[in-house]
Amino acid sequence: MKTENWTLVSEFILVGLSEDPALQLPLFMFFLLVYIITLVGNVGIITLVRANRHLHTPMYFLLCNLSFIDICVSTITVPNMLSNLILQKKTISVCGCETQMFLIFAIGSTEVFLFPVMAYDRYTAICNPLLYPVIMSNRACISLIGFIFLLAIINSLIQTTFTFMLPFCRSNRISHFFCDVPALLKLSCSDTTLNEVVLVLVAGGLIAASVVIVIISYTYIVLTILKITSSADQWKAISTCSAHFVCVALLYGTLAFIYAKFPSSYSLTRDKVVSVFNAVAIPMLNPFIYSLRNQEVKQALRKAIGRK
Repeated sequence: MKTENWTLVSEFILVGLSEDPALQLPLFMFFLLVYIITLVGNVGIITLVRANRHLHTPMYFLLCNLSFIDICVSTITVPNMLSNLILQKKTISVCGCETQMFLIFAIGSTEVFLFPVMAYDRYTAICNPLLYPVIMSNRACISLIGFIFLLAIINSLIQTTFTFMLPFCRSNRISHFFCDVPALLKLSCSDTTLNEVVLVLVAGGLIAASVVIVIISYTYIVLTILKITSSADQWKAISTCSAHFVCVALLYGTLAFIYAKFPSSYSLTRDKVVSVFNAVAIPMLNPFIYSLRNQEVKQALRKAIGRK
C-alpha cells in the first residue's frame, strides 16, 4: 500500500539501547539483575504490609498500590527489552506496539496520579489528624484508586488513539526499547503538529496539575511541622514524608523532561537514557527509598526477619 511514494509499515523494529554486539550480553545481565531486584523489592513491600497489622493503614495501602504499579511498569518494558538484547529478531507488530503503548501510558499515568493522593494522605494525617480516619477511610481510599485508574485509562486512550491514527511510512525502526509516543511521531510521514499539541497539553497538563497538588499539600505540611514544638514529633512527621517527596521528585522530573515538551525537540539518545531511568531504575529504587527512610517499615522488616 502506497502513500506519497512511501510504503506503510506493517511492523516495527525496536532498536533498543545499543546495536553494538559487544554490549548485548553485558546489558542483558545488568537489566536482568535490575528486574529481579525490582520484583523482589516491590513484592517484599506488598508482602510486608499485608503480613503486619500495624501497617494496615491508608498510607501503606497506597504504598502497596505504588509497588504493584512499579511491578507492572517494569514487566511491560524490561522483559521485552531483555529478549531484544539476546534475539536477532527485534520486531514488534503494529498491534503489539499499540498495546504496549496503551499499557505503558495507562500504568504510568496511574503512578503520576497516585502521588498527589499519597501527598493528600500525608497532608490529612499531619494537618488534620483527628479527621484522618474519616477522610481517608477504606472506602475513600478504594474510591480514589478507582478514580485515578479511570483517569489514567482515559489519558492512555487519548494518547494511543491520536498516535496510531497517523500513517507510519518513513521507517519502521523505533530508536527506543519500547513503543513511546515521541519516538513514533518521528516515523510518521504526515503532519504531527496536532499530536504534539495533544501530548503536551494532555500529558504535560496532567503532570503539571499533579505537581501543583503535591506542592500545595507539602506547603501545608511544612507549615504545620514548623508549628510542632517537640523535635521528636517533628522528625517523625518529616520521616513519613521525606521518602515520598524523593520519589515524587524522581518521577515528575523524568516525565516532565520527556513529555512536557514538543517532540520536535526530542533527542533520541538523551531521552532514551531518561526513559531507562524512569521505566527501569525508579521502579527498582522506590521500595528501597521507602524502606530506608521509613522507621515503621524497617521495624516491620526486623520483626519479620526475627520471626524467620
